[in-house]
Amino acid sequence: MSLHASRLVPALACALAALVSPPARASCGSAYCSLNTDLAAEATGVAEGGLFDLRYERIRQDQPRSGGRRVQVGEIARHHDEVRTTNQNLIASYSRTFASGWGFSVTEPLVDRDHLHIHNHRGAQQPQAWHFTEPGDLRVTGRYQATLPAATDGGARTVGAIFGLKLPTGRTNIANGAGDVAERSLQPGTGTTDAIVGAFVHQQLPRQDASWFAQAQYQRPLGSRAGYRPGAQFSADVGYAKALADRLSGIVQVNAVFKGRDRGAEAEPADSGSRAFFVSPGASYQLSALVRAYAFVQQPLHQHVNGVQLTARRAVVLGVATRF
Repeated sequence: MSLHASRLVPALACALAALVSPPARASCGSAYCSLNTDLAAEATGVAEGGLFDLRYERIRQDQPRSGGRRVQVGEIARHHDEVRTTNQNLIASYSRTFASGWGFSVTEPLVDRDHLHIHNHRGAQQPQAWHFTEPGDLRVTGRYQATLPAATDGGARTVGAIFGLKLPTGRTNIANGAGDVAERSLQPGTGTTDAIVGAFVHQQLPRQDASWFAQAQYQRPLGSRAGYRPGAQFSADVGYAKALADRLSGIVQVNAVFKGRDRGAEAEPADSGSRAFFVSPGASYQLSALVRAYAFVQQPLHQHVNGVQLTARRAVVLGVATRF
């Protein structure tokens, strides 16, 4: 088995891949998966060059939650009762690593979002729905990495820092057929420029034909836009991959996400902000020397939200990456 076949598919950070991860925002349930699948990290300290990654995510958020408890739609009185949000994201990411240790990633998501809630108005219950397919916010991140001497287990460690911006390129004014503008937390863009910083470590384990990584990332908006400021977010991930066959690797990672409350006149502070822990088993298959396919199922271990918010029972991720 070649070391290349056993390298870790989920890589350094959702920051590098746009998520890539902002997970759920506010009560309406717009979401990206919190997995690490940017293959730039898999190649960190191993080979310079470019990598294009295309991933599909499906996250159906149809479980209202209050605190850590599941609730029924409308069980806790609100101005509108959230019913469901189905997020289907297609995320394209280009990464480049240079021999100097510097690198960058550019990521653009295409968001297909279907949302339904019930508007409570003077005793009447009025269903309101939005369905749109729109580009989300563009992310541009840089990184610097260095390879440390081999440890006692025989594998050199690569450590690095991540820094960059999420740019306000996605729309914030999408309305439905009745002319009702969607909540700001439901829109494909936040309207804000966010700073991103993070750090990572990645190591090949030749004796085990395996690899592991750990990553932490912090994202914070630099201001507000039209009465809305999304909450700051901290995420941490640990992953391990093991070669199972000539081209097949099994992968598992644990993800933690902490999100602060949204602020501003157009925000819903009482129903935003959360903490969540996930386990994400998956596999990757080497289609050729330069192309790899991967798949993950993300399962929540613990979810706690402020107010009432929609949460997902699971998420599915499929992707392919090619190196050149």
